[in-house]
Amino acid sequence: MFAQTFRFDSAQFQRVRSAFEPRKPRHRLLRFAIGLVGLGLLAVLVMFSVVLGAAMIVAGIVYKLWKGRGKAAARDPRIVEGEYRVVDRQVLEASRIRSQREAL
Repeated sequence: MFAQTFRFDSAQFQRVRSAFEPRKPRHRLLRFAIGLVGLGLLAVLVMFSVVLGAAMIVAGIVYKLWKGRGKAAARDPRIVEGEYRVVDRQVLEASRIRSQREAL
């Protein structure tokens, strides 16, 4: 292989590289104007993403409300659902005595 094969400072490579490396303008006002355009574009993209996110949240809430319509909204507030198990009286008395001893 030739030593010149993998050199990246050739004229051909410089032309390709310069196409993907834009240079900053030298004039101060032009640099400032391009910076303002960039900040404006950034602000527009941030606002767009915020509006899109809010629309997605609203769409999700509307979907849940639409899906749940027609169903019973609430039951009797006096009813509490739960699970229970029956415990022997001896176990209850033993735990009560144990908790009294721990309190002393």
